[in-house]
Amino acid sequence: MALKQVMDLYEIMDDISVNGQRIIEYAKTMGIEEASYQSFQGDKGCTDFVRFLIPGKNGKSTGGKAPTLGIIGQLGGIGARPERKGFVSDGDGALSAVAAAVKLSLMAQKGDALEGDVIVTTHICPTAPTRPHEPVAFMDSPVSMADNVSATVDPAMDAILSIDTTKGNRIINKRGFAISPTVKDGYILHVSEDLLGIMQITTGELPAVFAITTQDITPYGNGIYHLNSILQPSVGTTAPTVGVAITTVMPVPGCATGASHEVDVAEVVRFVVEVAKEYTQGKCSFYDKQEFIQIEQLYGSMKQLQTLGKQV
Repeated sequence: MALKQVMDLYEIMDDISVNGQRIIEYAKTMGIEEASYQSFQGDKGCTDFVRFLIPGKNGKSTGGKAPTLGIIGQLGGIGARPERKGFVSDGDGALSAVAAAVKLSLMAQKGDALEGDVIVTTHICPTAPTRPHEPVAFMDSPVSMADNVSATVDPAMDAILSIDTTKGNRIINKRGFAISPTVKDGYILHVSEDLLGIMQITTGELPAVFAITTQDITPYGNGIYHLNSILQPSVGTTAPTVGVAITTVMPVPGCATGASHEVDVAEVVRFVVEVAKEYTQGKCSFYDKQEFIQIEQLYGSMKQLQTLGKQV
């Protein structure tokens, strides 16, 4: 269960004065020793990027060989003040990521430390701007997406789960969450069977997958339509990346308040925690390594899709 961690953090984050320092201080009271933040100033304001390391028994941070999982809370901001009062729907990515870090830390303190390391990153901005988008308005970010990716994607991450509120669309329309196909080096690969299995166990329902297109895995700033920013971390890494989308039946604006469902967020936390257990033990694969080698031999590199392309 992760509902308590989600609800406790929601009360902390639903505050116009919350910042990275406050989140880090709370994380340390929960036993996360390696917690830090850095402030970024952009054209539209500032935000604090936070990073947590939950070391594993055989993690690379202590000289071990177990793989490292990255969990990224992807979002524009947790609040849109002064335009909107309160915690916005878009903040669920940050809420999920930090709650997962706390849950993993508490597990380790109770004797259930994972085999490998888990690195959790996100950013905290209670006063982010908004911007027009169809079918509903998006949250914007005070800093560029390039800065966001640079600050959240850690080279030590061997695989990445990117959690993002994905409610403002007509592509995936269910209450709860859905996962994406695996994205690696500009390729959209088939959906991980291991992740589907974990999802079905943690939810007790048939797994859900949301559609993505080539446009969605290209960097922001190229003038091309994106579903949202859920797969932006994939442009800054060679690690296989999977989007974990928090979803609803009806389109909901990212800047909407009163739209966060604590049970859905807790469900996402349970999923990513179970993935962390399996992945760091080498029991969960995000993609078929041999097949990926074969794809590149047949069709070449697609890494150009991780760039802004030819600028005209």
